[in-house]
Amino acid sequence: MSYKIVFFDIDGTLVNEEKVIPADTIKAISELKEKGIEPVIATGRAPYFIKPLTEKLGIDSYVCMNGAYVVYKGQTLYKRKITKQSLETLVALAAQHDHGLVFEGEVRYCSDRDNHPFITDSIQSLKIDLPSFEPQFWRDNDIFQAFLHCESHEEHLYETLKSEFTLIRWHPQAMDVLPLGGSKAQGIAALLDKLGLTPEHAAAFGDGLNDKEMLEYVGFGVAMGNSHPELLPFANYVTTHVDENGIRNGLIEAGLLMA
Repeated sequence: MSYKIVFFDIDGTLVNEEKVIPADTIKAISELKEKGIEPVIATGRAPYFIKPLTEKLGIDSYVCMNGAYVVYKGQTLYKRKITKQSLETLVALAAQHDHGLVFEGEVRYCSDRDNHPFITDSIQSLKIDLPSFEPQFWRDNDIFQAFLHCESHEEHLYETLKSEFTLIRWHPQAMDVLPLGGSKAQGIAALLDKLGLTPEHAAAFGDGLNDKEMLEYVGFGVAMGNSHPELLPFANYVTTHVDENGIRNGLIEAGLLMA
């Protein structure tokens, strides 16, 4: 199969732990574009946190907030927001256990706790600005994704939410909260449909638990060498570490670049 489009996660895939894009990754993406193969970002991040990276790589299409918000060549083509009723359930339960929430809207994000240590630690790990404190933000804005701040031993407190949400841990103190069944694969499907492509025309690279559905959905799924161990069974190929030419080696394995 000749792949026509490649989806790339950001954290741990395009950027390393220092949130730096390795030089060879920049070169590999450039070579991919020269071959007429389209690179697309597929990330859990909101669109307002990826602009420097997309500009550096020359990419103007992205699947953001774990598939809930999709832009193709600068034009928004898919949105899936969380219902207010579901948000009310989430807010009430998190308040009961004194766990902080962060709500991601279309153009900004806010928290319902001021100076909450779990929020500070998890967000700072992404090297982005902390959310503003605005507890009622979710009532007045469309919300596409939330962060629930609790530790793994507390996850059982939120079992009842699984009838309304998909929960995915991305930090020892934080989980993504998505609309039920939400995933990067869902956003990718919307984009491929727009382009008249099938999943077999696509390849994808990822390293985290939120990349499972994406790697399984596309024609060729690549897990980074630094991936979460639970992601590996969902990949067709495990490449090298992000800092060890992982992107290039995966593209070579997919037949998209020459060795």
